[in-house]
Amino acid sequence: MSQDRLVPMANQIAAFFRAYPEEDAVVGVGDHIRAFWTPGMRAALGERIAQHPDGVERLVILAMTRAAPATGESPILKETEGPGQLGEAVSDAG
Repeated sequence: MSQDRLVPMANQIAAFFRAYPEEDAVVGVGDHIRAFWTPGMRAALGERIAQHPDGVERLVILAMTRAAPATGESPILKETEGPGQLGEAVSDAG
């Protein structure tokens, strides 16, 4: 995928998290990119930021330049591990 397409996508993620406190927003942007983008997409965005960061939202730059968590586990695990803990005859369907 072209770097030109990745920047608007990353900026949209940052726009979603902009209302959060900055530290939470940076973590949220980084988690989303690590969970849902391919390694090639992440590498291309990192190269684009290194070459010319103009046009890239500050939250994206901070998220991409911050080291990934040392656990190495997927950031979406925390979102998918809970439903089994609800117990019998309980629904999270609302």
